[in-house]
Amino acid sequence: MTTPRALPAYQWPPSNERIAAQTGASPRAIIRFDGNVPAAPSPVARPATIAAALADVNEYDRGRYEPLREAIAARHGVGVDAVALGAGSDEFIVLLARLFARDGSVATVPRNSYSMYRFAAAMAGARVVDDPSAADLVFVCRPNNPTGELPDVPDVPGQLVIDEAYADYAGVDALDRVDQGAIILRTFSKAFGLAGARVGYAIARPDLIAAIASYQAPLSVSSLSAALAQAVLAVPLDVSAQVAERERLAAELRGLGLEPVPSYTNFLYIPMDDPQSVVDALLPAGVVVRAFEGGLRVSVRDELDDDVLLDALRAWRDGSAVSAPWVRQRRATAETRFLVRLRVPGEGRVLVQSGAGFYDHMLQQLAFHAGWDLRVDGVGDLETGDHHTVEDMMRTVGAALDESLGDRRGLVRYGEARVPMDEALAHAVVDLAGRPIAELSIEPDPGMATHALESFVQTARLTLHVSASGSNAHHVAEAAFKAVGRALAVALRRDGDLVRSTKGSL
Repeated sequence: MTTPRALPAYQWPPSNERIAAQTGASPRAIIRFDGNVPAAPSPVARPATIAAALADVNEYDRGRYEPLREAIAARHGVGVDAVALGAGSDEFIVLLARLFARDGSVATVPRNSYSMYRFAAAMAGARVVDDPSAADLVFVCRPNNPTGELPDVPDVPGQLVIDEAYADYAGVDALDRVDQGAIILRTFSKAFGLAGARVGYAIARPDLIAAIASYQAPLSVSSLSAALAQAVLAVPLDVSAQVAERERLAAELRGLGLEPVPSYTNFLYIPMDDPQSVVDALLPAGVVVRAFEGGLRVSVRDELDDDVLLDALRAWRDGSAVSAPWVRQRRATAETRFLVRLRVPGEGRVLVQSGAGFYDHMLQQLAFHAGWDLRVDGVGDLETGDHHTVEDMMRTVGAALDESLGDRRGLVRYGEARVPMDEALAHAVVDLAGRPIAELSIEPDPGMATHALESFVQTARLTLHVSASGSNAHHVAEAAFKAVGRALAVALRRDGDLVRSTKGSL
């Protein structure tokens, strides 16, 4: 029996749980800038999308996910016989090294490129050479990871593989090279936000695809992942916001005295002498970035997360303290998915986007008048009504507030406010007692106002009394939410270090 020899393996960074154990932070508070993925999944990535696939999960897909391959083919203007599916583009990288360079040679363009090419070469027993014109297999990472640059595609005698994992951010492709024998690799992990689903694909001449597919394990992609991939293709892809955020982040980094390389991707590469020291310095702040030889790579997330990164880098540069952290809460159910980021006290910077327009507006009013910084990103089954979406949104915000208050030491505890809204008048009284009690009278209720506040109270663990009345339901609800916010602003003031209870705890 032959005993296999272990090869140098791809090194994954530590998990959130391990980092939390090392730093003392909550795993939820850790922000990953080391994976080159969006800050949130696609809006279609929710249980309802995979319900049909889940109902048939006991069955095999007999057509090799033909509808998904047809959708991919249509996106790129090729025939379905020019498309092969794989478990991420990494499956193809490993497979192509074995097919075209077993015991041969592999080169990469640029030389400082995605490390998986070298691991794949080792698995195939191939040598890595510097000269692409002398290699049996040439991987061109375009745009390049980890530097973000956009290299030219060379003419080479060996098999050419163009890895376009980040091409959607650059707005370019090399599909014109397919007829000349090139193989194009794409993934759903980056711009489409499905890294955990592990779906990638190859585009090549039909004869090459047939050869590649013959070496693949049957159905290496799961039916659930295929359903997600097909769903995201049905929605127009728009990366303009992340590209704009990339340019903003690059400008801010330059303001800190750092010089990121111009990027065509969703990350920035910052040349420096000792990048690992920055990785180590940022880790206690819950900020995870990645060091390479000669530089630091940081993913572009959204403005809120990127500002946390900038603050941590500023503290590293100046030797100063990091700003108060945001509390991060996630909630995922069969109907909804929410990410809430909250800072109390804040500056009234509020953005709520769940799709439940009226109650997004109500929560914005509550948070603004409470003096919070709040961002809510979520999706729900609005096709069935707004009940689940509003309820889960308010429960997630309540849980974030509860976490941010800790043991509630030093808080004034009680707050009261009256707010008029044209003909409507609302009166709110709050007690941060730790006991979830809601006594609410909102007349007329536009539909979900009472239940929304009840849901908030349950997870925030506070006592809330509200009476609001008027002739216009919109005005009544808005006055109520504003009054709750203003009452909370009073109760959340800090006055010494006492727990405002003769019991010694709330």
